[in-house]
Amino acid sequence: MADPTTLILLALSGAPLHGYAIQQEIERRTGVRFGPGTLYGAIARLEAANLIAAMEPHARRRPYRITDDGRCHLSKTLEDTRHVARWARAIGAT
Repeated sequence: MADPTTLILLALSGAPLHGYAIQQEIERRTGVRFGPGTLYGAIARLEAANLIAAMEPHARRRPYRITDDGRCHLSKTLEDTRHVARWARAIGAT
């Protein structure tokens, strides 16, 4: 399964979400449920790297949005993943 960074960026690529909504979207799409330390630790790292940005709080929740740098990072990660999948199919590993 993809790492938290990729899954969080994917979750935010559709629309801004707060932490719990990010977790729900990831779980709904993949079945993966991160603990709070994993989720919020990854969010903090993504924000520090300027891949996501916090927005103004709404109803005691702080939504996040993906940045242009985040979209570029996600695109590169997904392209790398496609290359690995092609390689795996070529050698019959799938």
